[in-house]
Amino acid sequence: MSTTTAPSQTRNTVYVAVFAAMIAAMGLVPPITLGVIPVPITLQTLGVMLAGAMLGPWRGSLASLVVIVLSVAGLPLLAGGRGGLGVLLGPTGGYLVGWFFGSLVIGALFKYWVIRMQSKLLQLVSGLVATILGGIVVIYLFGVPWTAVVTGLDLKTSLVGSLAFLPGDLLKAVVATLVALTVHRSYRGLLK
Repeated sequence: MSTTTAPSQTRNTVYVAVFAAMIAAMGLVPPITLGVIPVPITLQTLGVMLAGAMLGPWRGSLASLVVIVLSVAGLPLLAGGRGGLGVLLGPTGGYLVGWFFGSLVIGALFKYWVIRMQSKLLQLVSGLVATILGGIVVIYLFGVPWTAVVTGLDLKTSLVGSLAFLPGDLLKAVVATLVALTVHRSYRGLLK
């Protein structure tokens, strides 16, 4: 191993660990259950969005994957102190799987599209589009059908129930975009 790759590998490991810890820490905020659908509203999706937007596709999705794997292994890292194989096999499992792919999509769009925009307004608009696509559309693409299958609901009912998450998820997308763009303007090398 060359001496130039060791510091970058260490830096990447630290970034992934810090963002995985942030996603897990956001699980300390109690979940909000709606009763309409057996999936709670949590703050952890904001962490997933931030991981992708700030770290890029591979490190961001790896941070999400670390939290998923540790949760499935039994650590109570998910909102409400949940953990174990049951969270993956239950109604929330698809949303968890979606975290990995959502942060991957957000990270790729930020790295190869958003930060290359010349104006701050175009960065803001493209950042919002990227965060909404990865952090809402992609996660829902996994979560909604999974919930329908596990609970026995029809797909339409599962989709309508998931619309209750939309206002909060849109707010999270705005926050994640603003935070990520602010950080990228100050620290331009983060996505390299």
